[in-house]
Amino acid sequence: MNAADAARAVPRAHARQQGGADTLSARLNGPWHETALRVFMAIVLAHWCEHLLQGFQIYVLHWPVPAARGLLGYFYPWLIASESLHYGYALVMLVGLWLLRPGFTGVLDRRWWTIALWIQFWHHIEHLLLIGQATIGHNLAGRPVPTSIVQLFVPRVELHLFYNTIVFIPMVIGMYFHMFPPESESPAGNCTCAWASGLESAVPSFGA
Repeated sequence: MNAADAARAVPRAHARQQGGADTLSARLNGPWHETALRVFMAIVLAHWCEHLLQGFQIYVLHWPVPAARGLLGYFYPWLIASESLHYGYALVMLVGLWLLRPGFTGVLDRRWWTIALWIQFWHHIEHLLLIGQATIGHNLAGRPVPTSIVQLFVPRVELHLFYNTIVFIPMVIGMYFHMFPPESESPAGNCTCAWASGLESAVPSFGA
């Protein structure tokens, strides 16, 4: 390659870098990371409210399990009976954890977020088994309803409340270390999730 070719290659390489930095993934894990996390957590908390309300209906109001459908299921019973809805949420959780993971660049925040991702991957497999049984009309172990592997030993309501708990806890820990990183770690790029960076930007500078 001569000097002229090299000179032409530099702008092309720079353009490729600029294009790569402008992808949806780069935005979600850069300037949009804080907003994306807030939207994701709003979805997670809304789902949590449904599970907690269902538990309240069963253990406090003593409703029979088939009648304890949460809020949406109370008004739209077919929703709670739809394996597609449950699988859809499990898939949204899995995709959200995967898409937002690159923005967790520290050691601790990334470790805990990854733990949540792997647990949700298994949770998603359990829901995949359920929707598969509902689709083909043949249930595991001859059960009268679609049944996941662990559900052979633990009732469904309690099992999925447990699954959501063990996914949510490492998520929250990961977000804590992401928002309050150790002094040895600093937020990467233009991510605004760390509270320290938000406070610094909010404080006016008084130059001489």
